[in-house]
Amino acid sequence: MVRAADGAGRPARTSVWLEGRAPRGRVVRHGGQPSGLDRERITATTVRLLDAEGPAKFSMRRLAAELNVTAMSVYWYVDTKDDLLELALDAVFGELELPDAGSPEGWRDQLRALALGYRELPERHPWVSALIANYLNIGPCSTAFSACAQLVIRNTGMPVDGRPGATAAVLQFVYGSGTVGSRERDFAVGLELLIAGIEVMVSRG
Repeated sequence: MVRAADGAGRPARTSVWLEGRAPRGRVVRHGGQPSGLDRERITATTVRLLDAEGPAKFSMRRLAAELNVTAMSVYWYVDTKDDLLELALDAVFGELELPDAGSPEGWRDQLRALALGYRELPERHPWVSALIANYLNIGPCSTAFSACAQLVIRNTGMPVDGRPGATAAVLQFVYGSGTVGSRERDFAVGLELLIAGIEVMVSRG
């Protein structure tokens, strides 16, 4: 884990994605047989437990029991519980079907597809909203989603200096509507208003 000192001289956590460390060995089950444990399996099990029980009940011991390994075995692959939560968060972003943003003519449908997919994440995984607010969320799946959103906004023809604000406005609107539990109709209306606003900005150059 890459860390920097905080104001009190204690190491401050950054992100699991900045560590650059490979798994450190083979893990065995309680009975001495190979476990087949790897980071992907650990992450998938973490997602399943978070879906079933929520973050409050999640622990390294609970995860180890589900995997049928010792708690210390998990630490061959991750340093902390926070690492696991970051890995799980990025994994669910990998569930999103990203639109093909190669055609500028379809940017409205592309934007709708991104927004709807992003909105559905907290519905499938209720713990996602809290984690997005607390972690850097810079894993490969999340980064791919952000890059696609930026490409879709570029496809609108908006001037370069307006693109970051437009991208942020769309993503914050979707995140906020999911957090407060907006009705589907209210969300759809709000999204269309955002698209109309982008069209106006593009027309003004």
